[in-house]
Formats: sequence, structure tokens, C-alpha cells
Amino acid sequence: MIGIVNYGAGNIFSLTAALDRIGVSYGMINTKEDFDLYGHIIIPGVGHAGAAMKKLQDSGLVDTILALKKPVLGICVGMQLLTSYSEEGNAEMLSVFPLRTLHFDKRIHEKVPHMGWNSVHIENDCPLFKQISDNAYFYFVHSYFIERDIRHVGASCSYGLSFAAAIQKDNFYGVQFHPEKSGAAGEQLLLNFSRF
Repeated sequence: MIGIVNYGAGNIFSLTAALDRIGVSYGMINTKEDFDLYGHIIIPGVGHAGAAMKKLQDSGLVDTILALKKPVLGICVGMQLLTSYSEEGNAEMLSVFPLRTLHFDKRIHEKVPHMGWNSVHIENDCPLFKQISDNAYFYFVHSYFIERDIRHVGASCSYGLSFAAAIQKDNFYGVQFHPEKSGAAGEQLLLNFSRF
């Protein structure tokens, strides 16, 4: 069963609707004790990374998340929270990954935000993408990106530059796109994660 970290900065409805569609059971994590009820953890997130980090700190769940040994998936801003620093709010993040979250502005010539469907190149045999074809399309909505580092990249995407569409390290994973809004490929990814 998947536990969704409910810290007030996630679009939980679309995520739970996707989990319902693929028949994966879930519940909400509101307290430290709730983590014990679930075998897999999702950290959702939309909006401002700095504000999301403040909400997560205020929730009192940070130390418990950092100590987790079960599979953890950060989605969109939830992925950015796993990095060490975000230019959005000039904020320190959880530092699970030694990576920075940077703004597209002044780094690319394309329109910002990056919004819509884009293909993703699978790297490092990332298990999130089992039974998903390389260069499958996923749905993105973001103005900030995570720098691509070969040590931790699980998939990359190109939008003016190559950035990390997915990251992986030990039991922690993150995806910049929204699998819950990415049709069959996104549902397969969530199913894969639920089976880790």
C-alpha cells in the first residue's frame, strides 16, 4: 500500500484518481506514525519549491522521511524537494541527492514554463520505466529543472538543454513529470513503483 505525504503542497486528487485507475491502494500520511502503515511512500508537490519545503518542515516529517529505507517517490516539486538546493525561493532542500534545482530562465531560449508532452530517454536501467518504451511521452509543467548528473539520472528530457526527468539513489526516486497525468505510460510507472 502506498502512503501519500499530506503536507499541504500536493495535487493529491489527480494522484489518487490515477492510483484508483490502476487498482493500487493508498492512504494519507499526516503524522510520523503513519509512515509505519505503508510499504511505499509518495511525496507529491505542485507550486513553489521553497514554500513546499517550508510546509514540509512545519509538518515535522522531515527527519522521518530522511530515515526511510522503503521506496520513496517524489513527483514534480516532490522530486525537487529531494535535491540539495532550489533557486526557487533560494532554499535548502532535503539533500537526499547532491543536485540543484535551477530555473530555465536565462538558460534556454524556449518558452518558460516547459508545459506539455515531451519524450523521455531512460538511463541507468531505471526500474521505474520497466515495460515502458524509451522515448515514451510524459506530461510536464515546470519552470525549474534538476541538473542532469550521470550518477543519479534515471531518465533525461531535452527542452533547450538536457535535464533530469527522473532521478534515483538507493530507495529514493523522483520524476519531474506528472505520471498521474501521463496516460498509460504514467500509470505503468506508478504500477512499477508500487511493486518495488
